[in-house]
Amino acid sequence: MHKLFLPLAFAAFAIPHVSAQQSLSDDSAAYPAPTVESTGPLSLPAALALAMRANPEIAVAAREVDALDGNVLQAGVIPNPSISASVDDTRQATRTTTVQINVPIELGGKRSARMTAAERGRDAAMIDLAGKRSEIRAVVVAAFYELMTAQEQLQLATASSELAQRATNVAAKRVLAGKVSPVEETRARVAEANVRSKLALAASDVQSARRRLAATWGSVTPRFEQAVDTEQSLPAVPAFDQLAQQLQQSPGLARARIEVDRRRALAGVERSRQMPDLTLSFGAKRDEQLGRNQAIVGVSIPLPIFDRNQGNLLEALRRTDKARDELFATEVRLNSELAQAYDRLGAARQEVTLLKQEILPGAQSAYDATTKGFEFGKFSFLEVLDAQRTFFQARFQYLRALAETHRAATDIERLLGAPFPPIK
Repeated sequence: MHKLFLPLAFAAFAIPHVSAQQSLSDDSAAYPAPTVESTGPLSLPAALALAMRANPEIAVAAREVDALDGNVLQAGVIPNPSISASVDDTRQATRTTTVQINVPIELGGKRSARMTAAERGRDAAMIDLAGKRSEIRAVVVAAFYELMTAQEQLQLATASSELAQRATNVAAKRVLAGKVSPVEETRARVAEANVRSKLALAASDVQSARRRLAATWGSVTPRFEQAVDTEQSLPAVPAFDQLAQQLQQSPGLARARIEVDRRRALAGVERSRQMPDLTLSFGAKRDEQLGRNQAIVGVSIPLPIFDRNQGNLLEALRRTDKARDELFATEVRLNSELAQAYDRLGAARQEVTLLKQEILPGAQSAYDATTKGFEFGKFSFLEVLDAQRTFFQARFQYLRALAETHRAATDIERLLGAPFPPIK
């Protein structure tokens, strides 16, 4: 009897310990190496590549997918057998020793139902990862064009500061020549101080925008010099029906559909648990008083009289209904957001085209003519400031509309989970 008991006991305790050590020993790559961008100008494709490779939120979503691989692995594992031993009577002459192995047998498709539910959970995590990539792409594009706008505002503030300084010098010379009142020079110096204040604020905005963009790839201190738009093109505007059709394959709707499938699989798990499992027993019994060994074979099965897992099944079915309702609500919400972003894109493109072709050229021409006329004494400083304000406001409006165009396009791509389809 001891020859039978010792090997079974060793197998029951040693093998799980070894497998646990093997599965828990891999603790490498706990933290990703920080990504440092190169110095010099930074284009939008380069910024997107950095963010896709090193964004912390994308790394978190990827870790979740890796973790759920273990859930799928565990779902496919069959239950462990158990070993039991009992001794009747402590006197050796009349002792009866029993050793047996109990093997649970799952019925009702429990293992396949668990695996299906675990796989649907992993599929949901993979779609969340794709959606997170689309979301981060939208954040990068918005931060990039925010930096581009801040850089343009800094250039405008620099040009305005140079003009104000030049206007102050001209006013001082005209005061010395007795052509204008000293009040004109004082007014010019006040305007110059105001412009220098705006210049300092614009430089601070550029630094803040650089840090926000660098944060998308986990960098605390940005090393690139400036953002450069190498394409210099506006996003296209495909037909809305084409975008609405592509929305049906978007990560948002795919995630909602997978959630319905996952809830159905979980309901299948609860339904399979209504079928009781068998437990087969095999062993041997040594009767010292009779001096013989006896084989033991047994089977046990619970009687599902009171607990038929009816409450858990009802909850799983109602949560499946809830997932269907959430799918419908998600489809309505995404279509509404797509329509709003599409309208914003069209309006912003029209504004950019109007400003670029009609308003900016006229404001630029008036600004240049007034500046030259002021140097020759044909215009007052107030007229120069008015022309400058008109031109700079038009330029700022153009930059704002350009940034809004790219933001709207990026919002559409985020909803679709992919770039715009080609225009047919």
